[in-house]
Amino acid sequence: MTIRGIAVSAGIAFGQAKVLRTQESKLDYHLLPPDQLSREQQRLNRALKALIKQSQSSADKLDPDSENYQLIQADLMLLEDEELLAELSDTIGQRQFSAALAVEHTFAKQAQAMQEIDSPYMARRAEDVLSLGQRLIRILLTGHCDNLSRLPENAIVLAKDITPAEFATLPLERVSALVLQTGGVTSHTAILARSAGIPTLMSCPWQTLEVTDGQALAVDAINGELYLAPKPEQIEYLAAQKQQADERKSALQALKGNVTQTADGRPIPLLANVGCISEVNHLADVGAEGVGLFRTEFMFMNNHELPDENRQYQLYCDALQLLDGKPLTIRSMDIGADKEVPALAMTVEENPALGLRGVRYTLAHPELFAAQLRAILRAANHGPIRLMFPMVNQVEELEAILTLLEQCKQALVEAEKGYGELEIGIVVETPAAVFNLESMLPMLDFVSIGTNDLTQYTMAADRSNPLLIDQYPVLSPAIIRLIAQTIECAKAANVRVSMCGELASNPKAAALLVGLGLDEFSVNLASLLEVKEELSRWSHQDCVTLAQKALQISRIDALNQLLTHCHSS
Repeated sequence: MTIRGIAVSAGIAFGQAKVLRTQESKLDYHLLPPDQLSREQQRLNRALKALIKQSQSSADKLDPDSENYQLIQADLMLLEDEELLAELSDTIGQRQFSAALAVEHTFAKQAQAMQEIDSPYMARRAEDVLSLGQRLIRILLTGHCDNLSRLPENAIVLAKDITPAEFATLPLERVSALVLQTGGVTSHTAILARSAGIPTLMSCPWQTLEVTDGQALAVDAINGELYLAPKPEQIEYLAAQKQQADERKSALQALKGNVTQTADGRPIPLLANVGCISEVNHLADVGAEGVGLFRTEFMFMNNHELPDENRQYQLYCDALQLLDGKPLTIRSMDIGADKEVPALAMTVEENPALGLRGVRYTLAHPELFAAQLRAILRAANHGPIRLMFPMVNQVEELEAILTLLEQCKQALVEAEKGYGELEIGIVVETPAAVFNLESMLPMLDFVSIGTNDLTQYTMAADRSNPLLIDQYPVLSPAIIRLIAQTIECAKAANVRVSMCGELASNPKAAALLVGLGLDEFSVNLASLLEVKEELSRWSHQDCVTLAQKALQISRIDALNQLLTHCHSS
């Protein structure tokens, strides 16, 4: 028996079912007599301690700089929040609710408040809060935690949903695949699954099957199918497909020591996008030539306290040491919109995507910005650093940034602290940045095109909204033309052009981007070798010819057909 889902993380897996039942338990909605309230408060305290202990145990096994660690820390912050704990206690004592009912009521209220804020980040946090509340309720009703660390070997985990924080607690060495009833390609859990290389199906109604723990399953996360008790011929077919995929992966590994270049020997630097030090450790696994995007905002998110100048300086120095002379491209903190920092008192905005984000936020908070700039300048004494600024739209913003940078240099001189020189760039990610680029180029050493936001702001489509998937294409004629205009403008000023958006990680687009004149790619680690292989198949002239054809196309479907045909031929 088979059932379909959306393949969000490619791969084929065989294993045994592990069903994480998340059906809502029936709670007793009767009010408790006063003499039972003290006992309920004690039960709540024990459940909180158990969940905190389990979460902390999972966090202790992770790199403190990793995103998974930070996700668990966000849950711990909520579980230890004094206002939330006081409200739980009051709900038991004053409303005479059971501990489980108090958790349901209070966490639902907290989630609703988050959902009323027009922010993709807060919407995701609302889901996490509800999931955390359900975990706490299950402890209260069953007397024990969901012990995900005890998954069987080769577990194919089936659940309604798994939040990013829950994903962070999974023993991935025992997980063969994930099958979830909800979610899609752009969900945070899907991104984490792809990063971890776990075959994953989402929007898969597996609950319509009679699945029990231990049953034999197969997951085809290439074609989007779940097999319950697969037949011998199905196993044989999938095993052959898996072998082909494994052989291709091995073949790609053989490329990691090769120089990235076109078929006629034109070198194309291929760097990596990273969000933490632990990812820098993996650059050698795929032969990346440096870091083309270090997302520094992750060190500010989901932490109790902001990292000070010295902590940031040490982290950048650690990255430089691991890179051993290869370039480190740092993006200054890109907070606001969907990236909230709990340690900062950030204003709730009606439309955060068009509000105080990127350099708009950091220029409005110069002390916070200056601490990061000083840390980066000091670290540049120990290795090559490129510094780029997100969401710069006009020359006045760039001038203000460079003025603050000069003030930071002077402050370091006065403090008798050494600093190194930086290459300066901006992330081009709005139409305004494209049209104003010429006036900013005399102050820049490079530009990096951020296609994720460039697409969102050009197409006027929220990239986190699943209803607008068709309005947020990975490739569109409008975006290709904006990229071409950006590159042409920068080339005229002899300024280097890189790309750090998801489009750079798409092998189908690699030859087109070279043909448009892109100097350098910065891609996610999982895609780097595929992009390297694709570039090696094309001569530079063939890339230029492809780009000329693409620029003549006005339809999204025709553009995709052209690139798909060229990629597969």
